[in-house]
Amino acid sequence: MNNKFDALKDDDSGDHDQNEENGTQKDGEKEKNDRDKSQNSSKRKAVVPGPAEHPLQYNYTFWYSRRTPGRPTSSQSYEQNIKQIGTFASVEQFWRFYSHMVRPGDLTGHSDFHLFKEGIKPMWEDDANKNGGKWIIRLRKGLASRCWENLILAMLGEQFMVGEEICGAVVSVRFQEDIISIWNKTASDQATTARIRDTLRRVLNLPPNTIMEYKTHTDSIKDNSSFRNTKITL
Repeated sequence: MNNKFDALKDDDSGDHDQNEENGTQKDGEKEKNDRDKSQNSSKRKAVVPGPAEHPLQYNYTFWYSRRTPGRPTSSQSYEQNIKQIGTFASVEQFWRFYSHMVRPGDLTGHSDFHLFKEGIKPMWEDDANKNGGKWIIRLRKGLASRCWENLILAMLGEQFMVGEEICGAVVSVRFQEDIISIWNKTASDQATTARIRDTLRRVLNLPPNTIMEYKTHTDSIKDNSSFRNTKITL
């Protein structure tokens, strides 16, 4: 269960891709071309449930990102830094990915796992996200793995009951704390954001006095931060 998914091994050892590109520009260009080709071919080849598998309502994609804290990030550098792990369409395909991935509690440094509906990038500026926002819960160290699993299983199982409002979820591993968040499409729809908040409390079994914060992606773009200047609710 603790085997690292291959796509993450390189990232855990440091700036692997960057070193390779610095070493030989040609290799970097070839890698980019190969990646572009594979992305184009994956667009053509739809991910579908296998025979006798249990289909999910939506296809989802796992992403991983890691960056050096303190270094300012533009949306362009963020997009380059985010790695797509893979897309799945069934319960069985999900477990195939998940069972080989590092648990959030075992990640080091400044790392994030993202799980988003296929076709939605985990970026504020994405068309599906730009009018939305996210609920944020800060966790003390040691809780991230369990909370992340409960959150994504609830999301895949359509427990939030808000139609197509859910875009995805993120777990952010930081030095002092870990943060989980769930992103939705329409920040201005207060009934929907309240329902997501209440479901989040239930599926994560949060104590009644847990502080939850909501932040619109518009505000995140303005102050170039996911977590600063949030609106706090109990």
